[in-house]
Amino acid sequence: MSVKIKRMNAVIGVLLSVSASVFAFPATASEWGCEVLLCAASSNPSWRGVAYCHPPMKRLITEMKKPDFDWPTCPAAGTGSPGFERYAACPKGYQVGRRQDRNGFGREQNLCIRTVNMCQGRTHGLYNSDRQQGCIQTVSISRPLKSEPYFFDIKNETSGQTERHWFELHK
Repeated sequence: MSVKIKRMNAVIGVLLSVSASVFAFPATASEWGCEVLLCAASSNPSWRGVAYCHPPMKRLITEMKKPDFDWPTCPAAGTGSPGFERYAACPKGYQVGRRQDRNGFGREQNLCIRTVNMCQGRTHGLYNSDRQQGCIQTVSISRPLKSEPYFFDIKNETSGQTERHWFELHK
């Protein structure tokens, strides 16, 4: 059995024991939170491939649109609301940058930028420093979005390690 499958089985075991203890009592708000956590942590298949997960996750997506939304939590698992990281890493050779608004303030880090010498490879004799300065340009591309921007950090009771489980919530 691969390490990934063993690790996932351990996480599912922890979550199932948590959900079993929660479900043994009358339904509470945390029951839904534990269902969401269990489904979000499913990675192979994702929650979309688990029929049991469709009702709690679709309910979550619907509730998130409401102005007074509070993320359902699973106190028995020791997790709160999930984390969220909209953007993926920049491609190799680029670094994270930000687009500035018209007042010169940087907004979110939604660009990948790099500095390039546009004159490199052209040999037209010697350049003075002003000309060379004109060759250097900053190139930017939109920073890629993560396909699974939400995550839960779940402690594996067997290994003691905290594992990050990424998931998405598109309808």
